Amino acid sequence: MQAFGRFLDVLDALRANCPWDKKQTNESLRPNTIEETYELCDALIKNDIPDICKELGDVLLHICFYAKIAEEKSQFDMADVCNALTRKMITRHPHVYHPSQIDAEDPKPLPYVPENGADVEVTKVNTVGQVLENWEQIKLKEKDGNKTVLSGVPDALPSLIKAYRIQDKARNVGFDWEDRQDVWKKVHEELAELEVELNKEDKERSTEELGDFLFSVINAARLYKLNPDNALEKTNRKFIDRFNYIEEHSIKIGKPLKDMTLGEMDALWNEAKKVLES
Repeated sequence: MQAFGRFLDVLDALRANCPWDKKQTNESLRPNTIEETYELCDALIKNDIPDICKELGDVLLHICFYAKIAEEKSQFDMADVCNALTRKMITRHPHVYHPSQIDAEDPKPLPYVPENGADVEVTKVNTVGQVLENWEQIKLKEKDGNKTVLSGVPDALPSLIKAYRIQDKARNVGFDWEDRQDVWKKVHEELAELEVELNKEDKERSTEELGDFLFSVINAARLYKLNPDNALEKTNRKFIDRFNYIEEHSIKIGKPLKDMTLGEMDALWNEAKKVLES
């Protein structure tokens, strides 16, 4: 708490005395916030612990900066942000905080206070899936919560992540495959439809069918508890490493990539796989 308070004091001082910090607005900070979030995600996938710590700080700075701007306009402050978040977390975890779940001899440290009157009937939960199902149902009951199941998916999410979140939210209200193996019939069906349109050279229909095929593959990944965004990013990095190996070799032998045959590059690609994965 002392460290957090010291950080907020520094932010206050910068906002008052630094020309750059003085002029920042929600609009001017937004692009940097997106960049900082991606940098944190990059550190997370690399499991770079010192960098994760640093990038978490950068993201925290932006969170507090937005609260500081709002405080100056008498809209809300950082305490309001924390209190609203605490109320929401307590309300959406009735299996932990609801009075019916609290052992009189071992009471929970915080009281159960329904968020905007969104009290719920509580049943015992034993799995992550049950927790997520309750979470979605509670959000729909909150006065200012999601109006529909899928309204909580931000429009600005990258398409791959958005597809995963759409499917996951639908699953939480029971709209999902009964047997995950059944998804493969859909994947093969969508691939066949894509091939038909590609052979017709119909770009508009091919684009639509490509989207359907990708959506079905993401669905399969979700059902098998694989994160498609993480998987694709690992493949991206693997491709970059192998291609860089080819390019470095071309520089060593003084032969530009554009002058290499596909066979030469393919041989180096296979060599890179052995060297980099050994």
